[in-house]
This record gives sequence, C-alpha cells and structure tokens, in this order.
Amino acid sequence: MLDLRLSVAPMVDRTDRHFRFLVRQVSQGVRLYTEMTVDQAVLRGNRERLLAFRPEEHPIALQLAGSDPKSLAEAARIGEAFGYDEINLNLGCPSEKAQEGGYGACLLLDLVRVQEILKAMGEAVRVPVTVKMRLGLEGKETYRGLAQSVEAMAEAGAKVFVVHARSALLALSTKANREIPPLRHDWVHRLKEDFPQLTFVTNGG
Repeated sequence: MLDLRLSVAPMVDRTDRHFRFLVRQVSQGVRLYTEMTVDQAVLRGNRERLLAFRPEEHPIALQLAGSDPKSLAEAARIGEAFGYDEINLNLGCPSEKAQEGGYGACLLLDLVRVQEILKAMGEAVRVPVTVKMRLGLEGKETYRGLAQSVEAMAEAGAKVFVVHARSALLALSTKANREIPPLRHDWVHRLKEDFPQLTFVTNGG
C-alpha cells in the first residue's frame, strides 16, 4: 500500500538526486518523485545519470512522459530494474515542448491512447503505475468529463491519481499554469466520494 499522505512533487531542474537526498534528511516518510523524464531519454540516454539514486531515497517514484505505449512500457521496465517503488505517468505538463512531443496534458485529448499506455505499463512492471493529471484542458473542463477520464484510466488499471486541481491552458507558460487557472480541490474530494475504491492525492496551490 502506497503512503501518499505527503510527497514532493516532480519539479524540472529541482527534484534531482541531490535535492531528493537533502529532502530525505528532513523527512523519512515523505514520498519523493524524480523530475519528469521522457521515455526516449531513458531508452537512448545515459541511464545511470538519469535514473541512479541513493538507497536512502526510498520510497521514490519515477515520473515518465511519452505517448507511445511500447516505449513507455520499456522505460517503466528499466525504471523498475533500477529499483523505483512506483512509476508515475505524466498527464499534466502543459509546456510547449510537451505539446510538440504529444505527451503531458495534451494526452488527455486521447483517452484511448492513455488506456493503451497504462495497460502496457501495467503489464510491464510489478510496481504500481500511477497517474499525475490535470482536471482538463483549456478551461473547458467539467466534473463529468473528469470523472469519465478517471473511469477510463481505472479500467486500464490505474488505481492512484495525483490530481493537480487546475485546468491546463496550453497557450500559457508552465509557470502561468501553476498560478492562473483556478483551483478546484473540491472536485478531487468529489472524485474520492464517487470512486471510493481508488486513491486520490490533491495537488496544486
């Protein structure tokens, strides 16, 4: 059972192995996440530099981004072999680079692809595969649409959802997306009521 009561969110250029080790000195219980790591970097890059971590960092999750089920499954398998306790799929990054690569928040537009990814990742590893997501896109989100997305992902095997309780506005910068879209933490609480068999972690703000 994952203890998700307190975690340090994935932060690009922040949550590297040195920062995570420092945080671990402050708290033994906080769950640590890597920076968002694109699947192709894992498959083609310097894996030791990208994925290595100290044993003291446990419990630790590897956050992956990508859009191809096979590539993400293989990256997840590699992450598990490195010893990560959890593989987290990024469905929340609104950056221009993520949009160009077809991953992150824009994947919420293609739930069939998301289901294929989650099934492939779940079959590839024994550790939990979790989801980091936004409420929706472009300020057009509805609670019904959010619930349908969660239901679809749960059918594909996801049981844990870390929800940044904002919409993703794809025309804005990543920084603006952490500040401008309004927070709706009440929607995350409502998800817990509607899907008591699933685990929801609220994030943002």
